[in-house]
Amino acid sequence: QVQLVESGGGFVQTGGSLKLSCVGSGGNLSDMPMGWYRQSPGNDREMVAVAAALGSTKYVEAVKGRFIVSRDKSKNMVYLEMTNLKPEDTAVYFCAAGRKRPMEYWGEGILVTVSS
Repeated sequence: QVQLVESGGGFVQTGGSLKLSCVGSGGNLSDMPMGWYRQSPGNDREMVAVAAALGSTKYVEAVKGRFIVSRDKSKNMVYLEMTNLKPEDTAVYFCAAGRKRPMEYWGEGILVTVSS
């Protein structure tokens, strides 16, 4: 069974940077999309960034130019490098993988807090 584990979250001031990491186990994730979603209190979960198996990437408009998603297929890992963080980026960030929508596999989530 595929398991995803996130790391790298925490507290940062406005304008700061964080890098999230996610490692998958229990299956070969190299041939399926992997990415990041987030959910803040009172809001639905939203797609933040996804990296397709062949390398293309997709971002929600709010993070374009600030976040970069990348992956290391050999390690079943996906990363989210976040710069110029804003208070509205505060959320629980979830790693996800899979070919279906919504994706089949999810991490437990990790909190990112950006202070104003």
